[in-house]
Amino acid sequence: MSDEVLPPAEGDLSIREPPLVLIPVAVLESQTVPESLVDFLAPANVVVLGYHVVPEQTPTEQASMQFEARAQAAVDDIAQNFSVAGREADTRVAFTHDRDKTIERVADEIGATAILLPNPVGGVDDVLVPIRGTFDVDRLADLVATVLADGSGAVTLWALSPEADSTEARQQADRAAETLVDRGLASDRIRTESTVVDAPVRAIVDRSPEFDIIVMGEGEQTILTGLLGDRAERIAEGAVAPVLVVRGRETD
Repeated sequence: MSDEVLPPAEGDLSIREPPLVLIPVAVLESQTVPESLVDFLAPANVVVLGYHVVPEQTPTEQASMQFEARAQAAVDDIAQNFSVAGREADTRVAFTHDRDKTIERVADEIGATAILLPNPVGGVDDVLVPIRGTFDVDRLADLVATVLADGSGAVTLWALSPEADSTEARQQADRAAETLVDRGLASDRIRTESTVVDAPVRAIVDRSPEFDIIVMGEGEQTILTGLLGDRAERIAEGAVAPVLVVRGRETD
């Protein structure tokens, strides 16, 4: 009998490192992560970043000395919820003058696949993936297939184009669907759509009540250069669903 170990079939998520999700939480403002989001993200690796923005005139060291124990306790409570759901979460605490730069720095340090912009949510079953412009299909598919692998949820790949000829956008949605199937997600759980829109942010916000979470690529901009404070956060602020922003891969 041969002792040769055959490699797992292509698309088997067991051979892939789970995606890493950074969850920034304003812990001293009583922000938390809904239980349904904890369950949804439990198949991924998670780092909970408890942050607090302090006034410019206040040294961050002073705020840390005053509030760190309280902030760490709040972050630990969130991490414990992930432990109950079957995934140990790492934690970070930061006191900062610039939230966006701190989130980006931590995301770079840990090599985060995605960053969650939390919003209240009930059960998480229906996932909307708006597709517009350049994005990392493989990375996005890894994340979506991982978090949906053990559940019954479905994903809608929504190609948005400002042009009447939306062929390229539809092709991107089709490629994303094929990649999800390659990652092990059943084809009957994947839907593709294509729409011509003039204002994609507004279109996504308007449609958000139909879905439980929005997963979107960061596109050509990085969070530091304006995504978190612009497109993704405007969607998160206007939408009734949480937004999960998939970051591009680091390049040398």
